[in-house]
Amino acid sequence: MRILSIDPGLRKTGFAVIEREKNQDIIKALTFGVIRNPQKALQSSCLVNIRNELNSVIEKYEPKECAVESVIYVQSYKTAITMGAARAAAIIAAASHSIPIYEYAPKRIKQAVVGKGAAKKEQVAFMIRSLLSLKETPPSDAADAIAVGLAHFYTGQGINISTGEKTGSI
Repeated sequence: MRILSIDPGLRKTGFAVIEREKNQDIIKALTFGVIRNPQKALQSSCLVNIRNELNSVIEKYEPKECAVESVIYVQSYKTAITMGAARAAAIIAAASHSIPIYEYAPKRIKQAVVGKGAAKKEQVAFMIRSLLSLKETPPSDAADAIAVGLAHFYTGQGINISTGEKTGSI
């Protein structure tokens, strides 16, 4: 199974395509990175860039499912709206290719990868490097995206955002 996993953000969106062969425990990262948008870029330009970059990744790697981090609690409504817009751009990219999309709460992601829901970004990145036998530690946003995908593989308990149903089939 090949999945696209996304950690959305307006200025930095982490993404990864990871794959697990059927009936095997080995998971490998086919690609990962960070979509960066300049601080001075208009929000609309950032959203288009996120969608376009993810479209390119989808067309190249042809993932069968998508896992995305759900909305996190923030104290500023402006930040929440901005993060929601970036998340929407990512979801639209996957949905436009008819890819089923599953969301995972940040605590569930950290529990699946590190073993505790309050893990710090550095701990997540270290575990990603170790679990996938990477030569270098990925940038934190890319590591977070990989962690979303691993949560999808490990727990299979995301929520299908199209149907609202929980899944346990992975």
